Amino acid sequence: MAEGPTGSTVPRRQLGRHLKELRNRARMTVRAAATTLEWSEAKMWRIETGQTPLRALDVQAMCAVYGAPSDLTQALMGLAKETKARGWWHSYGDVIPEGFDVFVGLEEAATSLCSYESDVVPGLLQTDGYAREIIRTHYPKMDDEGVDGRVQLRIERQALITRATAPSVLRVALAETVLRRPVGGNSVMATQLAHLVYVSGLPSVDIRVVPFTTGAHAGVLSGPFVILRFPTNGDGVDTEPPTVYADGYTGGLYLDKPREVEQYEAAFAGIWDAALDEQASQRLISEVAGSYRQP
Repeated sequence: MAEGPTGSTVPRRQLGRHLKELRNRARMTVRAAATTLEWSEAKMWRIETGQTPLRALDVQAMCAVYGAPSDLTQALMGLAKETKARGWWHSYGDVIPEGFDVFVGLEEAATSLCSYESDVVPGLLQTDGYAREIIRTHYPKMDDEGVDGRVQLRIERQALITRATAPSVLRVALAETVLRRPVGGNSVMATQLAHLVYVSGLPSVDIRVVPFTTGAHAGVLSGPFVILRFPTNGDGVDTEPPTVYADGYTGGLYLDKPREVEQYEAAFAGIWDAALDEQASQRLISEVAGSYRQP
């Protein structure tokens, strides 16, 4: 995929998904929507598949036709303004309504994820207690209802790797620090690490630990990241470009240029090579879990 002036395709793809969902909720066909908006059906297809950037005013018009609420309309208009960003940071704050999460949408569409974490257990592998502690730390002023909602969303996301039909393939490299940091206290950590051992037994999940003794490796320089890959068409071509997501304190960085993805793929390969094998990783996780159970 050549690099062009439109920058990252991530916001376009996500915008298209949300607009298609709104159209379906409004029970409108592509033809009916195109007729109402005085556009061609081809243009509607390009928009909904993320093939073209879109003006905020056009998004506003589509949302009006579909009967979208004002908060979602404002969020999607903001997303439209990012469709020409080179490397896309999202940090809309209170403009984003609850449940509007770009990464969750990408994660749902992905067939495989390669993740490196240096400090915390990835969301797809977190237990209720661990997730609750992380969310309360990130949002200290959030009320119990808000925390409960975010925890529930995090747990529901995990169906991607536990479902019986076509689970997502997950490869996770964890720095040993993740195991040793007592998030939520000993009981929470013992349960969390036991869960890691259990999940690592799933056929679609492979968890490796990078021990302290490894020293310097690619992850020390890259920081945490996730590489997402998407389904291929009948010709074996990716339906969407692979995307790298790097979480930040105020937002997330999305990268999908071939050179960027290649750099992160090389980094992950280096981290994976530096990690313990699957069996040794399970033994270490079990050993540390046992240390949290001791009086």
